Amino acid sequence: MATIFTKIIEGEIPSYKVAEDEKFYAFLDINPIRKGHTLVVPKQETDYIFDLDDSLLAEMMIFSKAVAARIKSATGCKRVAVAVLGLEVPHAHIHLIPINEESDLDFHKKLKFSPEEFLDIQQRIKQG
Repeated sequence: MATIFTKIIEGEIPSYKVAEDEKFYAFLDINPIRKGHTLVVPKQETDYIFDLDDSLLAEMMIFSKAVAARIKSATGCKRVAVAVLGLEVPHAHIHLIPINEESDLDFHKKLKFSPEEFLDIQQRIKQG
């Protein structure tokens, strides 16, 4: 059975896509902890990130690096944090989170944005 991320990649579930290539898909987290919080997922359905083939994992980090640069430019943050939790969805993924201080990485504080706010940050990240 396809994961929710596979359904997003295939367009069955809408998303705020910020980047895509033949192997990866990046989109805004709909339960973000910071404005611009983005998820990067491989199109290959694999439950645990460290079960990915080494070359695919390396490519995922390179893809994420490019997305992180666009997030940094769009948000003006000091850094883009990388988090790998992998418990909430059985599909490997990386969280890219714009931060200005370490306390910005609080996964217990979820933010709410309007569709317009999501569209605004989506466009700013896409433009880089």
